[in-house]
Amino acid sequence: MDVKTLCLGMLSNKEACGYELKKTFESLFKHFFSAGYGSIYPALADLATSGLVECREIPQTGKPDRKVYNITDKGRVAFEKALQTNEPRHKLRSDFLAVMYFSELLDEGRVNRLLNDRIEAFEEAVEHITNIESEMGLNAPAGARFVAGFGSVIAKAGADYIESNRHLLTETDSGRIDEPAHSVQGTTS
Repeated sequence: MDVKTLCLGMLSNKEACGYELKKTFESLFKHFFSAGYGSIYPALADLATSGLVECREIPQTGKPDRKVYNITDKGRVAFEKALQTNEPRHKLRSDFLAVMYFSELLDEGRVNRLLNDRIEAFEEAVEHITNIESEMGLNAPAGARFVAGFGSVIAKAGADYIESNRHLLTETDSGRIDEPAHSVQGTTS
């Protein structure tokens, strides 16, 4: 799903300005989708040009007018169609994993720092999600509760995996890994 489609989704709940959409990306969506002003505002401009959202300007004293966006009927139809027709992918792009792939080129102290930092980041993600769940309360939509729970489980599993398998990167002879980090039952190495 792209930023434009997610903006339509957020606007299907309530009207918002670009700043409010960014805050949603930084809070509710933080653990699974990131977007900044550089992608949000162009997305809103494209959506407005396509007639999928409308923009109204609210004057502010001493500041530029505040642009508030709301979804149109055409936008709502487009969003619902996108939900029905797009095959959602779960993709992972991780600088951390890319560096760990080449960890034999790093000194053990750096590897340990990176592993500890990643565990800390996972723990912070769990705390962030727990706070969001508390703010949402028991009446939050089922989808929001599911996504929060999924994110929390993934972060906990990531931290647990690093703790259980860090020896593969820090206690091997001459940087060679002789055992698989994760094997699938029914396959041979």
